[in-house]
Amino acid sequence: MHALQMLHLWPKLLGTAAFLGFDLIGALLWGILATIYLWLAQMLWNVNSQAWMYLVLLADLNLILACVSILGASSFQAMLPAVSVNRIVQIYCLLPGTKASYGIA
Repeated sequence: MHALQMLHLWPKLLGTAAFLGFDLIGALLWGILATIYLWLAQMLWNVNSQAWMYLVLLADLNLILACVSILGASSFQAMLPAVSVNRIVQIYCLLPGTKASYGIA
């Protein structure tokens, strides 16, 4: 969604989405992370033990990119869905049941 907003192909419903004055770079970064999420969904579906680590790392990267976007020119309201979803993913990954299902001690 953020990649499409920065390419001006999706309406800005929650606020301004920009990336340090270079919307194309921001759209490229958000698009790459979205593509990695799709690849990771397949690994998670197959309960691959490495998928847990990648998901935690990808959620961290998304939070960092959202914070950089907020500092860069995006409004907090525009980045709030990304921050909320990735924080929920981090919390879910760190639950003992989730770690046990992926074989993490």
